[in-house]
Amino acid sequence: MNLRQLLAIALIVIIVIIVGYMAYTLTKPREHISILSEQLSKPMTITVYSPAFSYGSRILVKYTCNGQDISIPIEWDNKTLPENTKSLVLVMYDPDAPRGIFIHWIIYNIPLNITSIPEGLPKTPIVKGIGIQGRNDFGEIGYRGPCPPSGSMHRYYVRLFALDTVLDLKPGATLEELEKAIINHILAYGEFMGTYGR
Repeated sequence: MNLRQLLAIALIVIIVIIVGYMAYTLTKPREHISILSEQLSKPMTITVYSPAFSYGSRILVKYTCNGQDISIPIEWDNKTLPENTKSLVLVMYDPDAPRGIFIHWIIYNIPLNITSIPEGLPKTPIVKGIGIQGRNDFGEIGYRGPCPPSGSMHRYYVRLFALDTVLDLKPGATLEELEKAIINHILAYGEFMGTYGR
């Protein structure tokens, strides 16, 4: 076996290792994220809903990858927020994804002078009057809608957290970065859920 053949074999081995590692990284389960835990030790007292569909019903196609993929409208009742709330955080996630939890949308430093987020939010790091957007698990800033594997029905939760602080986080924060920043500042939360399948 000559040097060229040995180099070719070595290159193939390296490619196999890289591809294998990438596949593992993309499919390995996400570590436990306590702010999305079903046993979150904070009161679920905030009223959250969408004017576009009712709790547990099918999400309209225009909010998914099969349609326009625009962000869903979300509303909440400010009267259900704790008195010392300083800002709000929104996280939309799919707990039924192959990797366990898949993040579709993150917004933080939502001010208290608003009670809704309109549909079709721009995919910009900062949305004036609304807040700062984080990075979803598609690797993009802003909203990316439901896009489950063919033949499956998934649940999509929106959680709204009331915090006793305003976060010092740059735009594009991941869920893990958000988790570290808010875990000791959550006063209460609310949740809304829709379903979608293809």
